[in-house]
Amino acid sequence: MPFDEVSARWVAELGAEGAARDGAHARLHELLLRAARAETNRRAARLRLAGAEVDDLAHQAAADAMLAVLAKLATFRGDSRFTTWAYKFVVFEVSAKIGRHFWARRPTLPLDESDWDRLPDRFGFRPDQEAEWRELLAVFRHSVEHDLTEHQRRIFKAIVLDGVALDSLCAELDTNRNAIYKTLFDARRKLRSALVAKGHLPEDR
Repeated sequence: MPFDEVSARWVAELGAEGAARDGAHARLHELLLRAARAETNRRAARLRLAGAEVDDLAHQAAADAMLAVLAKLATFRGDSRFTTWAYKFVVFEVSAKIGRHFWARRPTLPLDESDWDRLPDRFGFRPDQEAEWRELLAVFRHSVEHDLTEHQRRIFKAIVLDGVALDSLCAELDTNRNAIYKTLFDARRKLRSALVAKGHLPEDR
C-alpha cells in the first residue's frame, strides 16, 4: 500500500542521514512527548498522580516510544497515517509506565473509602438510583473484602477501579493474559455467588 504524502516524508526523513535525520528525530520526539503528556494527564486524576510525577512518566514513555518507533520503522506498512501508528507506541508505553509506577508505589495497598466511592461511577449507577444500589454495593464490598484472596483483590482493584492496562499488569506480575482472565473469572464467580445469596441476582439455571 502506498504511503500518504505526510507519512512518506516521515519515513524518508527518519531513515535519512545527517541533519535531515536529526531534524526528523527532534520533531518525532516532540510529537510523541505531546501525545504522552496528553495520555498521562488523561489518566492522572483517576490514579491520583500529579505534578512532576506525571511529567516524568510522560518523558519516560515518550523516550521509550521513540526508540520503539525507530526500531520498527521498517515494519510500517502505511495501513494508517504514520502519526497514528506512532501514537500506538505512546499509548502502550504510558500504560506500561503507569502500571509499573502503580505497583511500585502501592503494591499491597488495601481498598480505601475513596476506592469504594468510585464504584457507582465505574458501574454506571445514577444518583437517582441510590436507594436501589446502596445495599447491593454493601454486599459487594463485603464479598470483595472477605471472599476474595489478596491476589484477586489486587487484580480487581487494578483492572476495575484504577484502569491499569492489562498488558501492563501482565508485565508487572510476570504473568500472562490467561492467568489474569482466570483470576478475574474466579473473583467474579465468588462475587456473583454472594449477590445471588442475598437476592440481588437470580440464580443460574
